[in-house]
Amino acid sequence: MESSVLTTVLLPVALGVIMLGLGLSLTLADFARVVRYPRPVIVGLSCQMILLPAACLLIAEAFGLPPELAVGLMLLAASPGGVTANLFSHLARGDVALNITLTAVNSVLSLFSLPIIVNLAMAHFMGDEQSIPLQLDKVVQVFAIVLVPVGIGMGLRARWPGLAQHLDRPVKALSAVFLILVVAASIFQERHNVVGFIQQVGLAALAFNLVSLLVGYVMPRLARVERRQAIAIGMEIGIHNGTLAIAIASSPLLLNNSVMAIPAAVYSVLMFFTAAGFGVLVNRRQ
Repeated sequence: MESSVLTTVLLPVALGVIMLGLGLSLTLADFARVVRYPRPVIVGLSCQMILLPAACLLIAEAFGLPPELAVGLMLLAASPGGVTANLFSHLARGDVALNITLTAVNSVLSLFSLPIIVNLAMAHFMGDEQSIPLQLDKVVQVFAIVLVPVGIGMGLRARWPGLAQHLDRPVKALSAVFLILVVAASIFQERHNVVGFIQQVGLAALAFNLVSLLVGYVMPRLARVERRQAIAIGMEIGIHNGTLAIAIASSPLLLNNSVMAIPAAVYSVLMFFTAAGFGVLVNRRQ
Protein backbone atom coordinates (compact mmCIF):
# COMPACT_ATOMS: atom_id res chain seq x y z
CA MET A 1 0.00 0.00 0.00
CA GLU A 2 1.40 3.38 -0.97
CA SER A 3 1.97 6.03 1.69
CA SER A 4 -0.83 8.56 1.99
CA VAL A 5 -2.22 11.15 4.35
CA LEU A 6 -4.04 8.27 6.09
CA THR A 7 -0.92 6.22 6.80
CA THR A 8 1.58 9.01 7.41
CA VAL A 9 -0.53 11.53 9.35
CA LEU A 10 -4.02 10.41 10.37
CA LEU A 11 -3.15 6.96 11.77
CA PRO A 12 -0.29 8.04 14.05
CA VAL A 13 -2.22 11.07 15.30
CA ALA A 14 -5.41 9.09 15.83
CA LEU A 15 -3.68 6.31 17.71
CA GLY A 16 -1.68 8.80 19.77
CA VAL A 17 -4.82 10.65 20.83
CA ILE A 18 -6.69 7.45 21.67
CA MET A 19 -3.78 6.07 23.70
CA LEU A 20 -3.32 9.44 25.42
CA GLY A 21 -6.98 9.25 26.45
CA LEU A 22 -6.36 5.78 27.84
CA GLY A 23 -3.39 7.04 29.83
CA LEU A 24 -5.44 9.87 31.33
CA SER A 25 -7.73 7.22 32.85
CA LEU A 26 -4.93 5.05 34.32
CA THR A 27 -2.90 5.14 37.52
CA LEU A 28 -0.26 2.83 38.96
CA ALA A 29 -2.99 1.49 41.26
CA ASP A 30 -4.66 -0.04 38.20
CA PHE A 31 -1.63 -2.28 37.73
CA ALA A 32 -1.34 -2.98 41.46
CA ARG A 33 -4.94 -4.21 41.48
CA VAL A 34 -3.73 -7.39 39.78
CA VAL A 35 -2.24 -8.50 43.10
CA ARG A 36 -5.44 -7.75 45.01
CA TYR A 37 -7.80 -9.48 42.56
CA PRO A 38 -5.71 -12.11 40.77
CA ARG A 39 -8.48 -14.54 39.74
CA PRO A 40 -10.55 -12.30 37.42
CA VAL A 41 -7.40 -10.80 35.91
CA ILE A 42 -5.82 -14.21 35.25
CA VAL A 43 -9.09 -15.58 33.81
CA GLY A 44 -9.53 -12.51 31.60
CA LEU A 45 -5.96 -12.58 30.32
CA SER A 46 -6.16 -16.33 29.66
CA CYS A 47 -9.26 -15.81 27.54
CA GLN A 48 -7.60 -12.92 25.70
CA MET A 49 -4.22 -14.51 25.08
CA ILE A 50 -5.12 -18.18 24.53
CA LEU A 51 -8.81 -18.84 23.82
CA LEU A 52 -9.50 -15.93 21.48
CA PRO A 53 -6.62 -16.53 19.02
CA ALA A 54 -7.60 -20.22 18.90
CA ALA A 55 -11.27 -19.36 18.32
CA CYS A 56 -10.32 -16.78 15.68
CA LEU A 57 -8.18 -19.33 13.84
CA LEU A 58 -11.09 -21.78 13.73
CA ILE A 59 -13.48 -19.07 12.51
CA ALA A 60 -11.09 -17.94 9.75
CA GLU A 61 -10.73 -21.54 8.61
CA ALA A 62 -14.47 -22.28 8.85
CA PHE A 63 -15.39 -19.25 6.72
CA GLY A 64 -12.59 -19.92 4.23
CA LEU A 65 -11.25 -16.38 4.43
CA PRO A 66 -8.63 -15.29 1.88
CA PRO A 67 -5.15 -15.24 3.45
CA GLU A 68 -4.82 -11.46 3.93
CA LEU A 69 -8.28 -11.14 5.50
CA ALA A 70 -7.59 -14.14 7.74
CA VAL A 71 -4.35 -12.55 8.98
CA GLY A 72 -6.24 -9.28 9.52
CA LEU A 73 -8.80 -11.06 11.70
CA MET A 74 -6.00 -12.73 13.67
CA LEU A 75 -4.36 -9.32 14.11
CA LEU A 76 -7.61 -8.08 15.60
CA ALA A 77 -7.76 -11.07 17.95
CA ALA A 78 -4.25 -10.26 19.16
CA SER A 79 -5.07 -6.61 19.83
CA PRO A 80 -5.92 -5.60 23.40
CA GLY A 81 -9.21 -4.09 24.51
CA GLY A 82 -9.84 -0.41 23.95
CA VAL A 83 -11.18 2.48 26.00
CA THR A 84 -14.64 1.91 24.47
CA ALA A 85 -14.87 -1.29 26.54
CA ASN A 86 -14.80 0.80 29.71
CA LEU A 87 -17.80 2.82 28.56
CA PHE A 88 -19.86 -0.22 27.59
CA SER A 89 -18.91 -1.97 30.83
CA HIS A 90 -20.15 1.03 32.79
CA LEU A 91 -23.45 1.08 30.88
CA ALA A 92 -23.86 -2.69 31.42
CA ARG A 93 -23.11 -2.36 35.17
CA GLY A 94 -19.81 -4.19 34.96
CA ASP A 95 -16.73 -3.70 37.12
CA VAL A 96 -15.12 -0.76 35.32
CA ALA A 97 -12.07 -0.84 37.61
CA LEU A 98 -11.37 -4.37 36.38
CA ASN A 99 -11.76 -3.17 32.78
CA ILE A 100 -9.16 -0.48 33.35
CA THR A 101 -6.78 -2.98 34.93
CA LEU A 102 -7.21 -5.49 32.09
CA THR A 103 -6.71 -2.77 29.48
CA ALA A 104 -3.53 -1.60 31.21
CA VAL A 105 -2.02 -5.08 31.57
CA ASN A 106 -3.19 -6.20 28.11
CA SER A 107 -1.60 -3.17 26.46
CA VAL A 108 1.77 -4.12 27.93
CA LEU A 109 1.52 -7.85 27.22
CA SER A 110 0.36 -7.26 23.65
CA LEU A 111 3.75 -5.74 22.83
CA PHE A 112 5.10 -9.29 22.98
CA SER A 113 2.08 -11.46 22.15
CA LEU A 114 0.82 -9.47 19.16
CA PRO A 115 3.94 -9.83 16.94
CA ILE A 116 4.11 -13.55 17.75
CA ILE A 117 0.43 -14.23 16.95
CA VAL A 118 0.52 -12.19 13.73
CA ASN A 119 3.73 -13.84 12.58
CA LEU A 120 2.32 -17.32 13.19
CA ALA A 121 -0.88 -16.33 11.36
CA MET A 122 1.08 -15.10 8.34
CA ALA A 123 3.11 -18.30 8.26
CA HIS A 124 -0.07 -20.41 8.50
CA PHE A 125 -2.27 -18.56 6.00
CA MET A 126 0.29 -17.06 3.62
CA GLY A 127 3.16 -19.54 3.81
CA ASP A 128 6.50 -19.41 5.59
CA GLU A 129 7.99 -17.22 2.89
CA GLN A 130 5.44 -14.49 3.68
CA SER A 131 6.04 -14.43 7.42
CA ILE A 132 8.15 -11.63 8.83
CA PRO A 133 10.97 -12.04 11.33
CA LEU A 134 10.24 -10.72 14.81
CA GLN A 135 12.59 -7.79 14.45
CA LEU A 136 13.45 -5.65 17.46
CA ASP A 137 12.73 -2.42 15.59
CA LYS A 138 9.16 -3.56 14.85
CA VAL A 139 8.56 -4.30 18.54
CA VAL A 140 10.00 -0.89 19.42
CA GLN A 141 7.68 0.80 16.91
CA VAL A 142 4.62 -0.92 18.36
CA PHE A 143 5.88 0.05 21.82
CA ALA A 144 6.19 3.68 20.72
CA ILE A 145 2.73 3.98 19.20
CA VAL A 146 1.02 2.18 22.10
CA LEU A 147 2.78 2.85 25.39
CA VAL A 148 4.47 6.23 24.94
CA PRO A 149 1.15 8.16 24.68
CA VAL A 150 -0.25 6.05 27.54
CA GLY A 151 2.78 6.96 29.66
CA ILE A 152 2.34 10.65 28.85
CA GLY A 153 -1.33 10.48 29.86
CA MET A 154 -0.51 8.69 33.12
CA GLY A 155 2.22 11.23 33.84
CA LEU A 156 -0.19 14.13 33.31
CA ARG A 157 -2.73 12.55 35.63
CA ALA A 158 -0.13 11.90 38.32
CA ARG A 159 1.48 15.35 38.10
CA TRP A 160 -1.50 17.55 37.27
CA PRO A 161 -4.73 15.68 38.14
CA GLY A 162 -6.86 18.77 37.62
CA LEU A 163 -5.55 19.24 34.08
CA ALA A 164 -6.02 15.53 33.35
CA GLN A 165 -9.62 15.73 34.52
CA HIS A 166 -10.30 18.71 32.24
CA LEU A 167 -8.65 16.98 29.30
CA ASP A 168 -10.43 13.67 29.81
CA ARG A 169 -13.76 14.49 28.16
CA PRO A 170 -12.47 16.40 25.09
CA VAL A 171 -9.78 13.76 24.47
CA LYS A 172 -12.40 11.00 24.61
CA ALA A 173 -14.62 12.92 22.19
CA LEU A 174 -11.67 13.48 19.87
CA SER A 175 -10.80 9.78 20.14
CA ALA A 176 -14.30 8.85 18.99
CA VAL A 177 -14.02 11.22 16.02
CA PHE A 178 -10.63 9.79 15.05
CA LEU A 179 -11.94 6.23 15.35
CA ILE A 180 -14.74 7.03 12.89
CA LEU A 181 -12.30 8.77 10.52
CA VAL A 182 -9.81 5.90 10.60
CA VAL A 183 -12.50 3.29 9.89
CA ALA A 184 -13.98 5.42 7.11
CA ALA A 185 -10.56 6.16 5.58
CA SER A 186 -9.53 2.50 5.63
CA ILE A 187 -12.72 1.47 3.87
CA PHE A 188 -12.38 4.35 1.38
CA GLN A 189 -8.81 3.34 0.53
CA GLU A 190 -10.09 -0.08 -0.53
CA ARG A 191 -13.35 1.33 -1.96
CA HIS A 192 -13.05 -0.56 -5.26
CA ASN A 193 -12.90 -3.90 -3.45
CA VAL A 194 -14.61 -3.06 -0.17
CA VAL A 195 -18.01 -4.54 -1.03
CA GLY A 196 -16.43 -7.87 -1.87
CA PHE A 197 -14.22 -7.75 1.22
CA ILE A 198 -17.19 -7.00 3.48
CA GLN A 199 -19.14 -9.85 1.92
CA GLN A 200 -16.18 -12.15 2.53
CA VAL A 201 -15.28 -11.08 6.06
CA GLY A 202 -18.51 -9.57 7.45
CA LEU A 203 -20.04 -12.78 8.80
CA ALA A 204 -16.67 -13.99 10.07
CA ALA A 205 -16.10 -10.70 11.91
CA LEU A 206 -19.60 -10.90 13.39
CA ALA A 207 -19.05 -14.51 14.46
CA PHE A 208 -15.73 -13.62 16.06
CA ASN A 209 -17.30 -10.67 17.87
CA LEU A 210 -20.13 -12.82 19.27
CA VAL A 211 -17.70 -15.59 20.27
CA SER A 212 -15.48 -13.02 21.99
CA LEU A 213 -18.37 -11.68 24.07
CA LEU A 214 -19.57 -15.20 24.87
CA VAL A 215 -16.13 -16.49 25.89
CA GLY A 216 -15.45 -13.34 27.89
CA TYR A 217 -18.61 -13.79 29.95
CA VAL A 218 -19.16 -17.55 30.18
CA MET A 219 -15.61 -18.68 30.97
CA PRO A 220 -15.25 -16.33 33.98
CA ARG A 221 -18.65 -17.46 35.28
CA LEU A 222 -17.54 -21.09 34.99
CA ALA A 223 -14.40 -20.08 36.93
CA ARG A 224 -16.68 -18.64 39.65
CA VAL A 225 -15.85 -15.03 38.92
CA GLU A 226 -18.66 -12.82 40.17
CA ARG A 227 -21.17 -11.46 37.68
CA ARG A 228 -20.09 -7.78 37.51
CA GLN A 229 -16.51 -8.85 36.86
CA ALA A 230 -17.64 -11.35 34.22
CA ILE A 231 -19.51 -8.55 32.43
CA ALA A 232 -16.34 -6.43 32.52
CA ILE A 233 -14.24 -9.26 31.10
CA GLY A 234 -16.85 -9.89 28.40
CA MET A 235 -16.73 -6.26 27.32
CA GLU A 236 -12.95 -6.12 27.51
CA ILE A 237 -12.54 -9.18 25.31
CA GLY A 238 -15.48 -8.44 23.02
CA ILE A 239 -14.42 -4.86 22.20
CA HIS A 240 -10.95 -4.93 20.70
CA ASN A 241 -8.78 -1.94 19.90
CA GLY A 242 -9.67 -1.81 16.23
CA THR A 243 -7.72 1.41 15.70
CA LEU A 244 -4.51 -0.28 16.83
CA ALA A 245 -5.14 -3.21 14.47
CA ILE A 246 -5.84 -0.83 11.57
CA ALA A 247 -2.72 1.20 12.35
CA ILE A 248 -0.46 -1.87 12.45
CA ALA A 249 -1.97 -3.28 9.26
CA SER A 250 -1.84 0.00 7.31
CA SER A 251 1.39 1.59 8.53
CA PRO A 252 4.20 1.52 5.92
CA LEU A 253 6.59 0.88 8.82
CA LEU A 254 4.74 -2.27 9.93
CA LEU A 255 2.55 -4.63 7.84
CA ASN A 256 1.80 -2.06 5.10
CA ASN A 257 -1.29 -3.94 3.91
CA SER A 258 -4.64 -2.12 3.73
CA VAL A 259 -6.53 -5.37 3.04
CA MET A 260 -5.49 -6.67 6.47
CA ALA A 261 -7.12 -3.57 8.00
CA ILE A 262 -10.56 -4.42 6.58
CA PRO A 263 -11.57 -7.00 9.25
CA ALA A 264 -10.79 -4.50 12.01
CA ALA A 265 -12.71 -1.75 10.22
CA VAL A 266 -15.77 -3.98 9.79
CA TYR A 267 -15.47 -5.25 13.36
CA SER A 268 -15.21 -1.70 14.74
CA VAL A 269 -18.66 -0.93 13.31
CA LEU A 270 -20.33 -4.18 14.33
CA MET A 271 -19.07 -4.20 17.92
CA PHE A 272 -21.15 -1.18 18.95
CA PHE A 273 -24.38 -3.03 18.18
CA THR A 274 -23.35 -6.41 19.57
CA ALA A 275 -21.90 -4.91 22.75
CA ALA A 276 -25.11 -2.96 23.35
CA GLY A 277 -27.16 -6.11 22.83
CA PHE A 278 -24.85 -8.06 25.15
CA GLY A 279 -25.27 -5.42 27.86
CA VAL A 280 -29.05 -5.57 27.61
CA LEU A 281 -29.06 -9.37 27.63
CA VAL A 282 -26.89 -9.89 30.72
CA ASN A 283 -28.84 -7.28 32.67
CA ARG A 284 -32.20 -8.68 31.60
CA ARG A 285 -31.15 -12.11 32.87
CA GLN A 286 -30.28 -10.55 36.21
